[in-house]
Amino acid sequence: MIPFSILDLAPVTAGSDAAQAFRNTLDLARLGERLGYRRYWLAEHHNMPGIASAATAVLIGHVAGGTSTIRVGAGGIMLPNHAPLQVAEAFGTLASLYPGRIDLGLGRAPGTDQATAKALRRYFDSADAFPQDVLELLAYFEPAVPGQQVRAVPGAGIDVPVWLLGSSLFSAKLSAQLGLPFAFASHFAPDAMDDALALYRRDFQPSARLQQPYAMLGLNVVAADSDAEARRLFTTQQQSFINLRRGRPGLIPPPIDDIESYWTPPEKLMVERALACAVIGAADTVQGGIEAFIARHKPDELLITANVFEHAARRHSFEIAAAVRDRLMAAG
Repeated sequence: MIPFSILDLAPVTAGSDAAQAFRNTLDLARLGERLGYRRYWLAEHHNMPGIASAATAVLIGHVAGGTSTIRVGAGGIMLPNHAPLQVAEAFGTLASLYPGRIDLGLGRAPGTDQATAKALRRYFDSADAFPQDVLELLAYFEPAVPGQQVRAVPGAGIDVPVWLLGSSLFSAKLSAQLGLPFAFASHFAPDAMDDALALYRRDFQPSARLQQPYAMLGLNVVAADSDAEARRLFTTQQQSFINLRRGRPGLIPPPIDDIESYWTPPEKLMVERALACAVIGAADTVQGGIEAFIARHKPDELLITANVFEHAARRHSFEIAAAVRDRLMAAG
């Protein structure tokens, strides 16, 4: 059975705040560690009231410091927002503090709106240099050589696994060229998933970092004690997508009983397309959905996310998903 991992957006729910979101994040990471999830990733977003993981490296340090074995990382750091040297220093620091446990996933989107992207980048307004920035960042993790004018301290010579993230063919192609592991954002942008996977696997070039292609796919998994309750919990994610598309991102909303009354027909089509990679239901339903997803796409790892309003229900969802993994492993 392939490994399961967790993607957490550090959700800030209606009626709560960032401090509670961080407590929930650490609690979920500790649960994931006990349940045998391989890694716990946090994602960089900005100017989004419902997502508290803007200072991603800081939050990774908090989670890594509060756990002991689970890998902790970024899914991802939006590289156009940062100087490669600063990213190398930050993750060199994390890997020095928590050796063998830190992952660095890189994306080329801003992770925010245009005005905020401009505020973040200040003097840089394009992601066109992403391939060159990735190469520069990788070089900072290599052992320093005599005469090297700029080095990452810490960072140089430290083993930090670097992944590329994407929702299109661009990062799939670059991952293959550089011989890096690849994570596809199928949990919210699945349209190019099959083509991206095929390109990555076909064109992969072995590197010192990775000898064989390794692809991780994002999957929404919302599990509960009944199919009906899981579908109700999933309305939180559906509402969040609609609110974002309406230009009104806010705190994560509670679930509702009738999602049909919330969205328009075009919005429904948009949400169902964006969240097509979703397994929603009780344990047996989730098991069938995950089995089918793995059989069709053959990922090397699943990155599971669950945007559930109530923290106890989100914990329970990941408990059910882990139990499903264990059942599949026993049956395999």
